[in-house]
Amino acid sequence: MSTTLPRRLFFTAAAVLALSVAACSQGGPQAPRDGIWAAGSSTVFPFATRVAENFARNNPEASPPRVEALGTGGGIQAFCQGIGPSTPDIANASRQMKQSEFDKCAANGVTDIIELKIGYDGIVVATARTGNSFNFELNDLYEGLAKEVPGPNGTFVLNPARTWNEVNPGLPNQRIQVYGPPPTSGTRDAFLELGMTPGAKLVPAAAAVEAEDKDRFESLAHTVREDGAWIDSGENDNAILQTLTRTPGSLGVFGFSFLEQNLDTVKAETIDGVYPTAEAIADGSYPLARSLFIYVKKAHIGVTPGLQEFLIEFTSEAAVGQGGYLQDRGLVPLPEPELVAQRGIATALSPMARPEK
Repeated sequence: MSTTLPRRLFFTAAAVLALSVAACSQGGPQAPRDGIWAAGSSTVFPFATRVAENFARNNPEASPPRVEALGTGGGIQAFCQGIGPSTPDIANASRQMKQSEFDKCAANGVTDIIELKIGYDGIVVATARTGNSFNFELNDLYEGLAKEVPGPNGTFVLNPARTWNEVNPGLPNQRIQVYGPPPTSGTRDAFLELGMTPGAKLVPAAAAVEAEDKDRFESLAHTVREDGAWIDSGENDNAILQTLTRTPGSLGVFGFSFLEQNLDTVKAETIDGVYPTAEAIADGSYPLARSLFIYVKKAHIGVTPGLQEFLIEFTSEAAVGQGGYLQDRGLVPLPEPELVAQRGIATALSPMARPEK
């Protein structure tokens, strides 16, 4: 597992705010922060910054919102540290909040969390445009990238495959070298849940483990190779894109929105014969489709200036509707009835229920 620290990205038109834990009371924030603070997913980052830009333009009297890309896990961890101006108002996430994270929030006094789904994205496996073409089956992802794979006599061994055609004869005779997001990334979590886990279930020996020991199975499905075949590349998906053009024969795992903006240099590969398009992601036919979220502290509404107005902007037709300005950046819009429901949550400030897992 890589120990590379996540790269932090900032959107702000002012100096970084000096925030103090001493400014918090036990029951809530003592004093408002000058502006909105959102932290988390690098996939949601470009969408949140675009909303922040629009909000700042329409509210010139307000301090520009600050948006940080720390990865989904890092953003939620900061969000859950407590109530007050030393913690973010919003956690951006490329997966749903986990039950353990929700409980950590509650233990630190962060209750009445508002969950808003802002749209869809997909995880893509891509190469440089000049590279070979792949049609991956889901089990290829597990058998090529898992640290341990089935060996003889019901055992599991360190993955011996060095080229993709050793995994599946229908794939190119090309070394396995994949650049992907680190463990703190929601994109990594989604790739494991949507790609590696169902892929492992298609391998009889791994499926047999699931039937007997779910924890062991999860470890097998969620642990990627540590021998150089999988390379953690930080929280910035653009860094992965640049690596593909510099490293012939390599593949990258990142969000669909980044693919859409870089089709001149990279191409996506198909998964189970399905190419990642906005339509395939929206209707669920693309296997690695996922939802994107923002989480908001209700206790900060009315304390952080403009926070609720920011949520309304984030769920507006102009931002996330069909033809909205976030669709131009690669966000796949929600169906209209679902968007109306999310807009209702933002208006009513309805808290989420505790996640089931």
